[in-house]
Amino acid sequence: MDVRTRNHVTFTGPADAPVVMLAHGFGCDQNMWRRIVPSLAVDHRVVLFDHVGSGRSDPAAWDADRYASLSGYAEDVLEICRELALPPVTFVGHSVASMIGVLAANREPDRFAALALITPSPCYIDDGTYRGGFSRADIDELLESLDSNYLGWSATMAPVIMGNPDRPELGEDLTNSFCRTDPAMASVFARATFLSDNRADLAAVSVPTLILQCSHDAIAPPEVGSYVRQHIRGSRLVTLAATGHCPQLSAPEATAAALREFLEEVR
Repeated sequence: MDVRTRNHVTFTGPADAPVVMLAHGFGCDQNMWRRIVPSLAVDHRVVLFDHVGSGRSDPAAWDADRYASLSGYAEDVLEICRELALPPVTFVGHSVASMIGVLAANREPDRFAALALITPSPCYIDDGTYRGGFSRADIDELLESLDSNYLGWSATMAPVIMGNPDRPELGEDLTNSFCRTDPAMASVFARATFLSDNRADLAAVSVPTLILQCSHDAIAPPEVGSYVRQHIRGSRLVTLAATGHCPQLSAPEATAAALREFLEEVR
């Protein structure tokens, strides 16, 4: 299957400019980048896509075994790069897509100029002195709730994830995105997201890396961003004056500015 169709790949920006690939997180699609794409596309070729099972990806490409782990999503990223003959990309991953990017870059580092990880978490579950933000019981309860009533779970969790109660339209935006996702596919992706442990993969990252975190994030607390910075050699951590887990929506100007500064550094 052609990757353009499979992942609904779209392009914007100058064809001969450095390439930026934007990868959305769980329950989202490429539309979640709309507030920062115009800034990035001024002087970069922006590649957008939907993970299989999300957005306008081809549902015929869905395979529960392939997408039961982040490895399948990482292979999709590499297939897009290969089949479209992209030059080395700066991969911008949001939330779980950050670790998808880490896995892809570790497999084929020559395909990546840099990584930008927005609100990343290599492991959501607390483990000894490591603080992921959730206990295993918390995650089990979250997944059980998602399975029993996905639409209700979406309406409850999206505003928490967005984290800007004074701007309810943002939570509604994320709720609508969640509700456009097939519940069975969402369940598989949720398990791949919240049960993965990619802490050991961080040390293998060999490309320049930027980490963007928010000052308050119910999904990825500040300790997680610090952990990622400590374990990816030479990485840089920037804390945005923003709250919530989706700064590309809640603080698009600050997010775009931080990304553009990094893109200039690695250009």
